[in-house]
Amino acid sequence: MMHLISRASAGCVLIVLLCAGCATQRTADIRVDMAPDANLSSYSTFGFPEQTGTDRGGYSTIVTDYFKAAVKEQMEMRGYRYVDANPSLLVNFYANVRERTEVRSRPGGSVGFGYYGYRYGLYDAWPMYGRDIDTVTYPIGTANIDVVDAKKRQLIWEGVAEGRLTEQDMDNPRDAIASAVAQLFARFPGKAGSVDTTTR
Repeated sequence: MMHLISRASAGCVLIVLLCAGCATQRTADIRVDMAPDANLSSYSTFGFPEQTGTDRGGYSTIVTDYFKAAVKEQMEMRGYRYVDANPSLLVNFYANVRERTEVRSRPGGSVGFGYYGYRYGLYDAWPMYGRDIDTVTYPIGTANIDVVDAKKRQLIWEGVAEGRLTEQDMDNPRDAIASAVAQLFARFPGKAGSVDTTTR
């Protein structure tokens, strides 16, 4: 499969890079869910869907390669074997970024100085008087990993990592993605079974 990033999709790839780095410098907010009847030890092989959530325009991106490498490492650590054809599990992934805005207040700089300097050291104004209001906007990244029963085409486990992004998160995208994936799989309860009961 070709590994091209068109100019039109470059922005999307950058967003995924940003998002995937959400867990590098701090612990991300992790949420997981599993199908109540799922038996993860009944599977022994895994693979990836033909097109993953991080592919763009029909092409596999560099970000997809990073995710695949990180997922392979985590799944193989748990005894699952990667296969190209007829895996019992499919692992898909997706990421996005959104802006979060916070309104914060802080003491104003003019309460005891400048025109209001005559008050300094004598008394204070009432609470919230003379406070400056700041509006802060910053990016929040979310990354999803889906583990799917390939035969039934049914989602059986989902992990979601969410965290605030920084400029530093962009510096080492491969390591950032590996860190986010590792934090998600730390909550994955499965280990491969010795017998795969889902082989088609």
